Amino acid sequence: MGGVDDERAARLRLSQLVEPGDERLGAELAKSSGSEVLARIEANDRTLRGVEHYRARLSLPLIDQGEAFSAHGGRYLVPGDGEWPTQLMALGAAAPWGLFVVGGELRAAAARSVAVVGARAATQYGVHVASELATDLAARGWAVVSGGAYGIDAAAHRGALASGGVTIAALAFGADVAYPRGHVSLFARLRDDGGVLVSEFPPGTTPTKPRFLLRNRIIAALTRGTVVVEAAHRSGALNTAAAARRLGRPVLVVPGPITSALSAGCHRLARGDEPARIVTDASEVIEEVGLIGELADRPDPLGRVRDALDPTSLRVLEGMPAETAISSADLAVRAGVDAAATGGIVLRLVVAGLVREVPSGFVRVPGAADTVLRRRSAE
Repeated sequence: MGGVDDERAARLRLSQLVEPGDERLGAELAKSSGSEVLARIEANDRTLRGVEHYRARLSLPLIDQGEAFSAHGGRYLVPGDGEWPTQLMALGAAAPWGLFVVGGELRAAAARSVAVVGARAATQYGVHVASELATDLAARGWAVVSGGAYGIDAAAHRGALASGGVTIAALAFGADVAYPRGHVSLFARLRDDGGVLVSEFPPGTTPTKPRFLLRNRIIAALTRGTVVVEAAHRSGALNTAAAARRLGRPVLVVPGPITSALSAGCHRLARGDEPARIVTDASEVIEEVGLIGELADRPDPLGRVRDALDPTSLRVLEGMPAETAISSADLAVRAGVDAAATGGIVLRLVVAGLVREVPSGFVRVPGAADTVLRRRSAE
């Protein structure tokens, strides 16, 4: 056990000394243990590229791994732990060397998950769509992953929670940091209802713009695909989409009004050299990111009542004047249909509400044949 504990302590220390995503350090960790790499930093081993930068934070006090936000059920995971999500290794040298986690079981939650991301300054349309998508995805057993920010992220987290589902917030700061202030209660609810807060950054770490961009690769790597609901031309959500594309994961977009600047990024993704797939509901998302056989529900195509009529019945209906009554015999002549057959068809049209019987014959019910057929309810 000592070796495992030593390795965990070494990686915990590395999380203090080096910003996440450092590929030089990641390459070293692929060849050596965290303990060996840390020893080289402490010894100022000049054969380790960037060692002078890694030593800049050596004066920071050690994190006590037994007390690191343990009051909130926090723990520090490293590769090889049973809870470690192995899909993160797709990041290669940029993979995290450890994760601070609070809340539910990360690996189980992330195994069947979708990222839903977008603009902080979201429109009402975007918030509605993100919330509906997340609610429906969670109801179908998918975890929703986002970044814990205002706007689309918050709508995605809340939508998943609303249906009793699981949501994961990947953070660009310490998991004990109250940021943004307005999400203190959201994070508490997420944590208490089986969701997960996850961060590469030690407790107490504050957010910076580069850290948000670093965090985005974790969102992309944890999930089977990324849905961008709203994004301007310059948006962090597009950074997440780019990370997903590099990993070979599906990138999906929700279309918006062509007049909305906050949908311009989505439309650009849909028109790119590798076009993102357009989705409009949870079933379409699942069809793109799920396993073979998890297909979108195909609603029955909508049509008019007249479209359901056989050709002969339609001839009889169309032969009937729109305003004046006509006898069955005259209608047979007008429609060019046998009189006996015309009589039976007219009676069926009366039952269907398309024709009305009057003292002088029959009259068409205006607009009835153009009524849209009702869609059958999904079973």
